[in-house]
Amino acid sequence: MKDRIPENELLMGGHLACPGCGGALAMRLVLKELGPKTIVVLPACCWSIIAGPYPQSSLKVPLYHTAFETGAAVASGIRAALDIQGQHDTNVIVWAGDGGTFDIGLQALSGAAERNEDFIYCCYDNEAYMNTGIQRSSATPWGAWTTTTPSKHPQATDKKDILAIMAAHRIPYAATASVSYPVDLVDKVKKAMSIRGTRFLHILAPCPPGWKFEDERAIDMGRMAVQSRVFPLVEVEHGTDWRFTMDPEHVPVQDYIRAQGRFRHLTDEQIGHISDAVDYRYEHLRDLAERSQAKV
Repeated sequence: MKDRIPENELLMGGHLACPGCGGALAMRLVLKELGPKTIVVLPACCWSIIAGPYPQSSLKVPLYHTAFETGAAVASGIRAALDIQGQHDTNVIVWAGDGGTFDIGLQALSGAAERNEDFIYCCYDNEAYMNTGIQRSSATPWGAWTTTTPSKHPQATDKKDILAIMAAHRIPYAATASVSYPVDLVDKVKKAMSIRGTRFLHILAPCPPGWKFEDERAIDMGRMAVQSRVFPLVEVEHGTDWRFTMDPEHVPVQDYIRAQGRFRHLTDEQIGHISDAVDYRYEHLRDLAERSQAKV
């Protein structure tokens, strides 16, 4: 693993993340590969706090705080300015949560993707608006508790398939990743850096206070999400060429669900509903991957 992940550290100690924060680890790993010639655009999210109060920052790269809905638009402008100056080798990334990607920032992201703007968009997904008090987003899984979907009235809709939405824009590269599989994550960042145009990384970032599990289990939780096929690790190029990048040993969906307090109110029948939905989506992805392979 040491040979695959750069040793440089661009995230400093003393940041303001919660213990066990998947979003902090995601930033650390992504910046290791991107390197110091990187500008981070940061719409409102947990990381607006984690980074520290302006003008201080826990990052060793330039950081641009911006409004919730404007991440992709701001990145487009920064990229244009850098290109005018001839700084084509500077990486521009948006670092947004699920709220700023699935919901409030989707319009700007869609517009940038349609224009094929040249930046990397990273969504670190902790499956709710965690910074403001664990409110549900359209990334919140069916049946989950949040402060706006309490146990008697849990999340009633399925999680939005953001990867399929981005693939439908026919952007050059889109992928899912997990902090629990760091080599796979860093490899995808490296691949994204080798491509021009809009690149999208959907990174699952387990959240101990929001998902209700022990701080030290964040990596276990992310690994179980992949092993249970709740969060498959895939990539797609130009919206048509799909492939699995990892397909680890399978564990039951029930094991993943029961490990989180946000699902403790669910019955066995309801967990069965989640398992059926997971199986359906996994088979759909496998079909896409097999058809893509058949074209080669």
